[in-house]
Amino acid sequence: MHRTNFALLLLASPFLLIGCVFGQLAQPNDAGVAMGHIHLVVKDLPAQQDFWVSMLGGKLVRTGDAPMVQFSGVYIIMRKGEPAGPPAGSIVDHFGFAAKDLAGLRAKWQAAGLKFDQSENPNSGYINGPEGIRLEVFGDPTIAAPVQMNHIHFFATDIPSTKAWYAKTFGGVPGQRACVSCVTAPRMIETTDLPGTNLSFNQSKQVAGTKGRVIDHIGFDVKNLEEFAARLETQGIKLDIPVRQLPNSKTKIAFLTDPWGTYIELTENLGK
Repeated sequence: MHRTNFALLLLASPFLLIGCVFGQLAQPNDAGVAMGHIHLVVKDLPAQQDFWVSMLGGKLVRTGDAPMVQFSGVYIIMRKGEPAGPPAGSIVDHFGFAAKDLAGLRAKWQAAGLKFDQSENPNSGYINGPEGIRLEVFGDPTIAAPVQMNHIHFFATDIPSTKAWYAKTFGGVPGQRACVSCVTAPRMIETTDLPGTNLSFNQSKQVAGTKGRVIDHIGFDVKNLEEFAARLETQGIKLDIPVRQLPNSKTKIAFLTDPWGTYIELTENLGK
């Protein structure tokens, strides 16, 4: 990675490296919010599970009909189904990880016959997984965990409004970051930072909602979900599914949809 781009990325996104050690979510911000999970709807659970565990080094912490794979700063949860479409074409186009040893991972992917799309930057690119998963990965030898959650990339029709909505609703910090892959034509990407992830926004003319697609929804973990849900109501934000307790679990959940079609799950005590 070019040092200039990497330094800009860290300066623009200070939350990415704070509070995430392997097997833990980031510490919440003042609004009580941190990155939680990405939920996939897939046809082939074993193939997806193998990709996230064997090819990326995640830890399988729940099996069955909805396997859950743990990484530093995020859980990947999978549910068997017939997705309406791949991630590309929806508002959440892809998400990205940082890797401590990208060269080692690339050797593993090559041996397994997986396609890696190299970007202009030799230290970044996209690994192509099953069912249209395209995960952006860049090398960062300074991180503590082998692989760490880095960003969610939105293709938004109205960047200023989307950026402001996520800042206001979840206590995010609006800003910019350097485009890691842009070498010949460097540019800045509009962002909103949350603990454990960076929300990045690219301009798009028309996008579909996420619900039912391979990336069905994204999830944020909330310190006090019932209190947070009440606060959303005072802001005029209606929940699609109200707060409820999962059976035989300490976890509470609720769902909402952002104004542009991103389906969002809110959790409390995810993974406990």
